[in-house]
Amino acid sequence: MSALTWAVAAVVTDDTGQVLLCQQGRGERRYALPGGRLRPAESPVRAALRDIRAETGWEIELVDLVGVYHLSGPTGQTSPGRVGPLPDVLVHVFRACATDGHPPADPLPGCRLSWHSPDALPEAVTPLTRAAVADATAGRSGMLRDVPPLPGPTEASPPAARPAEQDRTATSPDGRSGVGQPPEQRGEAADPSRRH
Repeated sequence: MSALTWAVAAVVTDDTGQVLLCQQGRGERRYALPGGRLRPAESPVRAALRDIRAETGWEIELVDLVGVYHLSGPTGQTSPGRVGPLPDVLVHVFRACATDGHPPADPLPGCRLSWHSPDALPEAVTPLTRAAVADATAGRSGMLRDVPPLPGPTEASPPAARPAEQDRTATSPDGRSGVGQPPEQRGEAADPSRRH
């Protein structure tokens, strides 16, 4: 196991059973579950509530833990400008529901939110998202699952079609970019030296 990053995500559903996904405005633009990294001394529950509200604008209620998903970087693969292998990521994925009919706050710039039927997810969805949505909609809880890494640069699938809207990168109030989901969930390489 290489360096380890702890993260959270949630399968957020509405009254009709559709799942909320975020398509980030950079990288391969994959669809992923809303979430982010844990801060030092922060519990997964607090991190999920904080990150999902910041990324989506939605207040959510956590129902239960779908599972803990282990994402490992491909052995020996490094990203341009980075030293060493990609970090492994442990993601606590919760089942959640939106507590109101509309978001009370604006989402972070760069996150394009959309609702999808669990049976018809977009093709450009992360492996973690596909596995967690399948587990959540099947009613599973407490899963412990290894998720295969995303395809490497030579195996990558074609990027998703880009909307006409200009790309924007999510930033935190203190100006850090890439706030929200771990890069591995968005289909990007991680920088093991950065911790939120």
